[in-house]
Amino acid sequence: MKAVFLDRVDILSEYDNVVHSPSFAMKLPSVIALKDYIAPSRYPAFTRFNVFLRDSFGCQYCGHRRPTQELTFDHVVPRSKGGRTVWENVVTACCACNMRKGSRLLEQSGLHLRHKPWRPQSAQLQENGRAFPPNYLHQSWRDYLYWDTELDPV
Repeated sequence: MKAVFLDRVDILSEYDNVVHSPSFAMKLPSVIALKDYIAPSRYPAFTRFNVFLRDSFGCQYCGHRRPTQELTFDHVVPRSKGGRTVWENVVTACCACNMRKGSRLLEQSGLHLRHKPWRPQSAQLQENGRAFPPNYLHQSWRDYLYWDTELDPV
């Protein structure tokens, strides 16, 4: 939204959702195009979504893949025990496993990590994003993704 107001992007497609302020309303952009090239960062920002993407939306304790609303992230070394909120200490967890682990260390909880957490590169997250089946993606994105796949005959 900030980039739209700063006129740094063109809106190519929009969601049906509308955001409001007291004097303004607009549909949320779903696909945008940058007006100026910005070189991608080698390392992505640490966000909840990027942690889920790194872990392929799968709980790192039980292994089940879940929709985002059924996921949370867990500090391997709990914050109460000095753990930090960084790539190397945070994993995707389903709510049940997160509750089971609580604020205990792995050894105390009886849970085991499927993959040790790591700081991914942007290319790794992009590759994970390409693996999603189409029903995970909003319809407006489909014309802009999967350019490296064979097109269906018309």
